[in-house]
Amino acid sequence: MRRFLASLLLALCAAHSAWSQSSCSSDAQPTPATLLERFMSADCEACWGAPHPLRPDPRTLSIDWIAPGAVGADAPLSAAVSRDAAMRLAELGLEAPETSLDSRTKVKRKPLVQLRVAHGKALGGYIGATIELRAGARARLRKPLNAWLLLVETLPAGVEGTPVARNLVRNTLFLAWNQPDRVLKDGRQVFRELRPLNIPEGARPERLRVIGWVQDADGRVLSAAQSVCPPAMAAQ
Repeated sequence: MRRFLASLLLALCAAHSAWSQSSCSSDAQPTPATLLERFMSADCEACWGAPHPLRPDPRTLSIDWIAPGAVGADAPLSAAVSRDAAMRLAELGLEAPETSLDSRTKVKRKPLVQLRVAHGKALGGYIGATIELRAGARARLRKPLNAWLLLVETLPAGVEGTPVARNLVRNTLFLAWNQPDRVLKDGRQVFRELRPLNIPEGARPERLRVIGWVQDADGRVLSAAQSVCPPAMAAQ
């Protein structure tokens, strides 16, 4: 397994310069103004089929977490539980819901901060994904920075019994960035991580993409991004 993961990372690094042809990325996508995180308990089967009271907003990026329930593996939604949902709830200062709850976080969208996320094709049960932050020399960053990179399964309304479109969290990567990976000649700081993310059982690879955001030491979201696949790749 270690050899496979190492080979996958090497292949991703070698292909990085050609990602515009072989990957899905956030390039040319607008930065969301708000993160809407919808948490539901794995015990609440009715929550999955309930319509959401808010209309879709193109400036809002919706994320769906299924948190562990009280009955564990016997919960109706246990197959899609994210163990990191509890960590995210704690970070937001929220208790795990018995049914469901929503959390809204404003994205500051700092002009000197650019965030990029991308992923490649599924290979051997994994997807190679990257998150990269570039901050201008004059950007004042309250470190350490925390980055979340989510592998989500995008479900249109009417699919799998959901009445609303969802970005269902399937895997997560949490990073603490104390120092940049490199500093460019113009003074810009570059923070970057490249990882293979496991595709959980039951997730359909053609529906997968990545969502990421970066927070400063005060918990403020500096930027957020989501990957979009070109039609040719999305059809594979």
